Amino acid sequence: MVAKTIFGLEDILAEELLKLGAKNIEKHNRAVSFTGDKGFMYKANLNLRTALRVLKPIKQFTVKNEQQLYNEIQKINWAQYLEVDDTLAIDCVLSSDLFNHSQFLSQKAKDAIVDQFREVFGARPSVDLDRPTLRINLHIKNDRCTVSLDTSGESLHKRGYRHSLLHCILDSFCLIKLFV
Repeated sequence: MVAKTIFGLEDILAEELLKLGAKNIEKHNRAVSFTGDKGFMYKANLNLRTALRVLKPIKQFTVKNEQQLYNEIQKINWAQYLEVDDTLAIDCVLSSDLFNHSQFLSQKAKDAIVDQFREVFGARPSVDLDRPTLRINLHIKNDRCTVSLDTSGESLHKRGYRHSLLHCILDSFCLIKLFV
């Protein structure tokens, strides 16, 4: 898994993960990767103070152009993560000379997913940028693309006493549905 953070907090986040019991901790730029089971994923989302999101990578591949991204995203069986009535949002982070527009890549990935649903089910999930059922993260560094599921829902910095009980229940239900 990968816990995303802001620049400069990587060491603190790594220490938090270590204290929680994470294994194989590696610091990166604005992120810390680690291993743990599904229970640890929930524990990390609940307890990490310096993380913004906890991502669960599901696929990595080489990508040289937009069409290759589309093709590789289509190879993933999205029906195991999403239903036709669900909603999705895709975030993309770029660190590559091959691409220069993260929003275009997000849209290309969205097209691959909804086209797969249209072919199989004759209908497609909708996009909801505010409260999607499934938030997908693309991280492209040079020619390597990592596709991850966002296990956190809303950014973790928004947790706290102001978070309504209804949203807590809805977020928990969505996460349980996705990872059971």
